[in-house]
Amino acid sequence: MSAAPPAAPRAALRVLPLLGPAMVAGVAYLDPGNVASNMTAGAQYGFLLVWVVIVGNAMAWLIQYLSAKLGLVTGRSLPEVLGDRIRHRYARYAYWVQAELVAMATDVAEVIGGAIALQLLFGVPLLAGGVITGVVSMVLLAIHNRRGSKPFERIVSTLVVVIAVGFCAGLVVGPPAAADVVGGLLPRFEDTGSVLLAASILGATVMPHAIYAHSALTRDRFGRVDEGADRATVLRATRIDVTIALVLAGTVNVVILLLAATNLQGVAGTDTLEGAHAALDAALGPVIATCFAVGLLASGLASTSVGAYAGAEIMHGLLRTRVPLLARRAVTLVPALALLALGVDPTLALVLSQVVLSFGIPFVLVPLVWLTAKRELLGSSVNRRGTTLAAAVAALLLIALNVTLLILLATGG
Repeated sequence: MSAAPPAAPRAALRVLPLLGPAMVAGVAYLDPGNVASNMTAGAQYGFLLVWVVIVGNAMAWLIQYLSAKLGLVTGRSLPEVLGDRIRHRYARYAYWVQAELVAMATDVAEVIGGAIALQLLFGVPLLAGGVITGVVSMVLLAIHNRRGSKPFERIVSTLVVVIAVGFCAGLVVGPPAAADVVGGLLPRFEDTGSVLLAASILGATVMPHAIYAHSALTRDRFGRVDEGADRATVLRATRIDVTIALVLAGTVNVVILLLAATNLQGVAGTDTLEGAHAALDAALGPVIATCFAVGLLASGLASTSVGAYAGAEIMHGLLRTRVPLLARRAVTLVPALALLALGVDPTLALVLSQVVLSFGIPFVLVPLVWLTAKRELLGSSVNRRGTTLAAAVAALLLIALNVTLLILLATGG
């Protein structure tokens, strides 16, 4: 009889099949809005704001874990739990309206990002590129509907790999100096513009739809997991899952900033995705510029699919009604396509979408922290006091930074 495998490999075999939901939710941290913010930060301020990306990613880890925990402990998504607890009909409708607007704003950034990538790669007009991005996202959602969550997770995870390769390729050709990277870890600002960009980076880091989606993704994968050994295993796997997803997302975001800081600092026009692509072409060559555009396309396709999934869950949980996912997807494409058809500057549309997202941050973070601290809801898996305190501090900081972003934008910064 062969010897039993060591404990560590046995534990890995138990955990490995449970991974996946966080990678899907983590796509929100690699969407075109994040790409634009990090490219601009590196091109304008060099390595100054590296620390901001790292701090934002650490806060995102805790918030995404709490969302995932809520889903697997209760067997319900955050919108479903809120739909049950917001008893007044009109209050529930009002909450749904703001959540729906946030989901649509997310879609605007992601569809426009995909459209810009298609134009950069193939010369496709922006409106046609938006339609193509929307159609591909509908295909991905159809796969989720017909084949379940695992195939959807595999496809999105593959797109994440493409995103990582596409955005990281330039750093191989034009790497930064180690001393410059270390210098960027010291928390500091240079002027009002750097504060604005820091608020933009952090504001775009924790996306409301990613929080709504993660609780639903764990519910779809695991259902309600009862107390005991099974729940302990799934929670441990979830922590590993969130760590892998956000280490990957955080690394890619830091790389984007380092790429711009090393190769594009001071170059005019890099405050737009098109300008950044042209600058990369000039500085590092067409292969790297093409890799960047491919990464941007994968970012748009993956993130808009997850955003549409989150939007459908928001409607189901808060209105207690199900609209066919593909039909709802067709409707939510309208704002993004309308902006493209009207010729609105894509960069302006991206900025405005981030402003709308800023309004949604308090409405998702405060309930998440409050609900995961309630023992009658989570039982033995309720947050520890230190966890609740850390989550509350992160939520308050993110809300304050988003308010700062709105004020700076309103006053011209």
